[in-house]
Amino acid sequence: MSDYGGGDDDRDPLVDEPAYDDDPDEYYEPEPEPADDDEAGRTEQIGGEGDDENNIVPSGDPSAAANHGKDTSKSAKDKKIPDDQRKTTPYMTKYERARILGTRALQISMNAPVLVDLEGETDPLQIATKELREKKVPLIVRRYMPDGYYEDWPVDQLIQ
Repeated sequence: MSDYGGGDDDRDPLVDEPAYDDDPDEYYEPEPEPADDDEAGRTEQIGGEGDDENNIVPSGDPSAAANHGKDTSKSAKDKKIPDDQRKTTPYMTKYERARILGTRALQISMNAPVLVDLEGETDPLQIATKELREKKVPLIVRRYMPDGYYEDWPVDQLIQ
């Protein structure tokens, strides 16, 4: 009697299956997925050049950021809180610091111009830390509020 419950004269179902031919000359190339507008915009914001939407590091409520732009009653620029009416503190959080340092170190490693004297430094993270210490990081922290509005804080205005 076999392990499959049949008698000895029953055929093994694994042996009777046809063998698949793997042709090494044929390679599978997946079709490129269409880029989502939000993902493409986020990539451009981190490292792109051109408009004033660049150099913005999003921070705050992720659900508010996900719903950002879905309310058609106001445009994205109408939801910006003016600088004189900001509600959040001018202190940089440890999460914003980590995101800023990581983003700036990636930019430096991809040959972005360095804004401080190097003094022999070659590590991009150390250079980014030095730029942050001297408040010369050209990034803006965008803090989303729960209602979808946001505040923009330049890094040089945040207290570390």
